[in-house]
Amino acid sequence: MMIYISGLVGFLLVLTAEARVGSSSELDFCSETEQCLLFDSICKTDEYEVRDYGNVTWVWTEEKSYFMDFAIFPLFRRLFNYIKDFNIEMTAPVIINIAEDKSSFSIFGMKKYTYTMSFLMPTEHQANPPRPNDRKVKIGHMDAMKVYVRSYKGLMSSFLYKSEAYALSSDLDSAGANYEKDHNYAVGYNSPKKMFDSYNEVWYVVNGEPVCSSSEEMG
Repeated sequence: MMIYISGLVGFLLVLTAEARVGSSSELDFCSETEQCLLFDSICKTDEYEVRDYGNVTWVWTEEKSYFMDFAIFPLFRRLFNYIKDFNIEMTAPVIINIAEDKSSFSIFGMKKYTYTMSFLMPTEHQANPPRPNDRKVKIGHMDAMKVYVRSYKGLMSSFLYKSEAYALSSDLDSAGANYEKDHNYAVGYNSPKKMFDSYNEVWYVVNGEPVCSSSEEMG
């Protein structure tokens, strides 16, 4: 759940947030930036991984569209302009919260979605990120959460993302997992310039205790 705030982030949040952003060398699949969002891995099954993420500060913007492919570029451009304006280094991952737009009408059976893209603020800007010049760009923080994760490689397109999200959802339903079904996250770790073999993930937020049956317990 994204909670939108502006100005200074409280001291307690800073202590928690900074502990979750660190060197990209700690993650094998995060290789294009110096800082990545870190996590504790709770368990892994053959179908998915369960991770625990702490509170962190993000810069975000949103767009409504029938297709993720059309929404990605204006979203990315706004956020990239923000970090360029303030000489902020790129981090990873870039996450897109995808939720059905309940206020819109379906056209030929197609649903409109709200796509909220977020860039992770690096450690040095977690406490006091610069205020955006673009009114469509906001500063906020994401509460600590556990997520079910499915990874895949390839271009982050609507077709491939939906296929992977459906596969993860089906596996979670089969396992009897309780999770937030009204939205999920498309997660990317590579530059848009990397058209092939990029590393992506789908996240669903865990409700209650995660289901890790027949899994490898971590830690």
